[in-house]
Amino acid sequence: METPRSLIQPPTYGSQITILSIDGGGIRGIIPGTILFFLESELQKLDGADARLADYFDVISGTSTGGLLTAMLAAPNKQNRPLFAAKDINAFYLENSPKIFPQDGSPFASAENLIKTLKGPKYDGKFLHSIVKEKLGDTRLHQTLTNIVIPTFDIKNLQPTIFSSYRVKNNPSTDALLSDICIGTSAAPTYLPAYYFQTKDPSGNVREFNLIDGGVAANNPTLVAISEVSKEINRYNPDFFPIKPMEYDRFLVLSLGTGTAKSEGKYDADEAARVSWDG
Repeated sequence: METPRSLIQPPTYGSQITILSIDGGGIRGIIPGTILFFLESELQKLDGADARLADYFDVISGTSTGGLLTAMLAAPNKQNRPLFAAKDINAFYLENSPKIFPQDGSPFASAENLIKTLKGPKYDGKFLHSIVKEKLGDTRLHQTLTNIVIPTFDIKNLQPTIFSSYRVKNNPSTDALLSDICIGTSAAPTYLPAYYFQTKDPSGNVREFNLIDGGVAANNPTLVAISEVSKEINRYNPDFFPIKPMEYDRFLVLSLGTGTAKSEGKYDADEAARVSWDG
């Protein structure tokens, strides 16, 4: 089997820092999924069938559905290679989305959905939770094959919580299961319930998380990823030598969006005041 040249000389030690950033957008994750499939297939033409996107990016960052894509691309399988090839992503979405977002075909569906939304989230999230836990298993943040950055928003602390491969080194309380991180960053207000979980650091200290969709903090996580790398450069992380602070021309960023939703401006202030955001 041919070894991808990216594994011979990790891009971290080259002249550029490579970042893949994937926006939030629910089922529209199929859009970046299609682009990633094309990109990975082109890299395989150069470096062999075993080449994977995680071999080429120093950082993969994603919000909401982009966070799920990030985990799929960076989580290890039993052979310590990426859990998903890019070609498998869209099949995952097409197979599971109808179960994550079940549609009611009755003539009264619109009225029933409105009542449900006013009472709480539209979907219970149970299938999403089960399939994500099944696929990602016991893998934790520190175990990913390349660095990842996934934004979430903690509704108890009312501030963003960033799950980052760089931060986990000095803050082991963020070394959560990838499945918990993905469920948290995907918990879109009004659609899916907020998500609660705990972590325990090596000293036994327990930390609680009460998370909703990372899009509340950064639907496009590009700047979050760049910020995480910049902090490491300023800390003189040897992985980035000889790149200096402010040398942003060394950043090579591929930022993938998810298109535009059909319905914009769904709620006015009065309606939003009646909608449950905490599940």
